[in-house]
Amino acid sequence: MAELIDGKAIAAEMRQEIAADTQALIKQGVTPGLAVVLVGEDPASRVYVSMKEKACAAAGIFSDEYKLSAETGEVELLELITELNADEKIDGILVQLPLPEHIDEAKVLEAISPDKDVDGFHPYNVGRLVTGNPLFQPCTPYGIMKMLEHTGVDLKGKEVVVVGRSNIVGKPVALMCLAEHATVTICHSRTQDLAKKIAAADVVIAAVGRPEMIKGSWIKPGAVVIDVGVNRVGDKKLVGDVEFEAACENAAAVTPVPGGVGPMTITMLLYNTLVSAKRRAKKTLRF
Repeated sequence: MAELIDGKAIAAEMRQEIAADTQALIKQGVTPGLAVVLVGEDPASRVYVSMKEKACAAAGIFSDEYKLSAETGEVELLELITELNADEKIDGILVQLPLPEHIDEAKVLEAISPDKDVDGFHPYNVGRLVTGNPLFQPCTPYGIMKMLEHTGVDLKGKEVVVVGRSNIVGKPVALMCLAEHATVTICHSRTQDLAKKIAAADVVIAAVGRPEMIKGSWIKPGAVVIDVGVNRVGDKKLVGDVEFEAACENAAAVTPVPGGVGPMTITMLLYNTLVSAKRRAKKTLRF
């Protein structure tokens, strides 16, 4: 049976380290600050923002929340971001997605200063990730890399198959694995003979958003499986993109759903905010 990669435990350990570093920085006169902007009443977004607020409080990070109505105009939102860019007590700006349809998400994300883009979505930060010199790395992929590191997985020379090509997870995690000298194959829902490609993988990172699309029998014996998917089946049951029980028969290590990758995302948001505050303390901002 596979070893379970406990995202909750890894996240808890990292958050203790983040809290300790935050207190040390506060003693130097710099309190890390995160601004979270929520537009509208999306229930999932509200829950997620609440979780971020609690995580910031537990770590000692100053959190400033801006909860705007769904009728908020694009110009008004852009003006707020301009103010936050100039606010010296704010080290990170996070605009919760999705935004209402009348607001251009790309325009909003590009308005955030790259030095405060703790989500790692600004084109400048994406470009730096591509060239191997990242400023901020997107939180979920970054969390995956920390999990692999914590589990003792050396990616050098390994065959990594990423299933999913989103800008939020699939593409950036592929680049991060490439930076660790892995040989990376990006697959997706239209890939032909997906089973054959997965069967050759030393590490499978599933982020396609389809419940149990990846069969456990496809997993190479001894492989490591990172399942990013969170899919609701029926009224309550949550499953990943991988057949969990069957995958455990072959894999050396696998993340559960829930309790795997999920807890790492907010942890890396805190981590990026702390890193940004440290840069402020050292006066190393580009702009």
